[in-house]
Amino acid sequence: MAMAAVAASLRANLRCKRPWQEASGALGDLGTFVPIVVALTLVRGLDLGTSLIATGLYNVVTGAVFGVPMPVQPMKSIAAVAITEGDWSLSIPQVMAAGLCVSGIAFFLGITGLIRVVAWIVPLPVVRGIQLAQGLSFAITAVKYVLQEQDFSRGKATGDRPWLGLDGILVALAALGFIVLANGSGQGVENSQRGDDQDQEAGDEEEHVESSSPTTFATRIPTALIVFLVGILLAAVRNPSIFDALRLGPSIPRVTRITGEDWKIGFVRGAIPQLPLTILNSVVAVCKLSKDLFPEMEDRVSPTRVSVSVGIMNWIGCWFGALPVCHGAGGLAGQYRFGASSGASVAMLGAAKLVLGLLLGSSLIRLLDAFPIGLLGILLLFSGVELAMACRDQTSRLDSFVMLTCVAVSQGSKSLATGCVCSILLFVLLKVRDVVFWRRLSTRSDLQPLL
Repeated sequence: MAMAAVAASLRANLRCKRPWQEASGALGDLGTFVPIVVALTLVRGLDLGTSLIATGLYNVVTGAVFGVPMPVQPMKSIAAVAITEGDWSLSIPQVMAAGLCVSGIAFFLGITGLIRVVAWIVPLPVVRGIQLAQGLSFAITAVKYVLQEQDFSRGKATGDRPWLGLDGILVALAALGFIVLANGSGQGVENSQRGDDQDQEAGDEEEHVESSSPTTFATRIPTALIVFLVGILLAAVRNPSIFDALRLGPSIPRVTRITGEDWKIGFVRGAIPQLPLTILNSVVAVCKLSKDLFPEMEDRVSPTRVSVSVGIMNWIGCWFGALPVCHGAGGLAGQYRFGASSGASVAMLGAAKLVLGLLLGSSLIRLLDAFPIGLLGILLLFSGVELAMACRDQTSRLDSFVMLTCVAVSQGSKSLATGCVCSILLFVLLKVRDVVFWRRLSTRSDLQPLL
C-alpha cells in the first residue's frame, strides 16, 4: 500500500496538462544557467557533459518529489569566485570542495530541523527584501546582457552591443515585444494556470467559451520555448562551424581528487560567501515563494525537504566534477512566469539535459557559446521582474521600510547575508519600539482619551 501511495504521488507530481506551456516554463531559468555554465566550462574546464547529466537527473527527481517547477541552479557565488581573474579564483577541485561544504551544512540543517528555526527567525518583510534584491539583481544583469557585449570567459562586458545583427539590440527588443504581447504582465499566465482545475471540473459552456477566448489563447503560447528555438537558429546562422565541433558520445566522468588544501581554500573562498545565499534564497525564500504560487503544495515544499535536497544533490554529483547546484527563488519565478505549473516542467528540462549530455557531451559548449546573449538577457529580465513582483504584498509602512532597507544594504554591500542581518535587527528594533511606546502611552492618564 505504501509503494502504491508513493507511485500515485509521483504520478500526480509529474502530471502534465499542457505540455507546450510546461516545456516553455522549463526554459525560464536559462538566463542564469547558461552564462554560468559557459563561463565555468571555458575558464576553468568544467566537465559540461557530466554537469548536464547530473543536473538533468536532479531536475527529474526534484520535479517528481516536490510537484512544483523547483529549479536546479548553479551556486552563483562559488561560480563568481571561480571565474574571477587573479589569485582568489578557484580551481575545479576547489569549486567541488566548496559545493560539498555548502551542501553538507545544508543537509545537516535539514535533517536536524534547524533550518526550520532559521526560516522562523527571518520575518516575512526580510524574506521579501531578499526576493526583491535578488530579482532586481537579475533584472539589472539582464539589461546589461541586452545592451552590452559579454565575454563570459572573463566575466566582463566588452563594449556596447550593436543595434543590428543576429545578436543585436533589435533582436532582443523583438523578443521582449513578442513575450509582452503574448503573455502581458504575466497575470494572464497566472489565471490560466490556476483556472485549469476549475475549467476541468466545471465543464460548463460559459467556462468553455471563456477558455477559448483570444486573450486566454495568447497566454498559452509557449513564449520561452519559441524564443529559445529562435536563439538556436540564430546561433547556427551566426556560426555554422559549431556543428563541425559537435561530437557524438557522452563525457567520461572522472572522480575529482580533492586535496586538504583544496578543502581549505574551497571552504574559505567559496563556501562561506555562498552559504548565506543558499540558506536564505535557495531554501527560505524559495519555500515562501512556492507557498505563494502553489499553496496546495505547501506540505511538500518545506524548508527541511528543500535543505536536504540541496545536500543530497551535490554529494552525488560534485565527486564526479558536476556543477555545484542549489534551488532558487529566481528560477522558480522565471519558470512559473513562462508557464510551468507542475513538476513535469523541470522533469522535461531534465530529460532534455540527459539526452544532450549523453548524446553530445562537453562538445555542446560551442553551441551554447554561440547562443545570442541578448535573448538570454530577455529571459533573465522576466525572471527577475517576476521574482521582485512577489513583494507587492508588503503594503504597511513598517514592512515596506524593512524590506527596502534589506534591498539597499544587500545591493550596497553586495552581500545578501549583510542585508538580511541588518534588516532583521531593524525589524526587531521597530517591534520593541512599538511595544515600549504603546505601553508608555497606555499608562499615562492624560492620554487615555486618545486611546
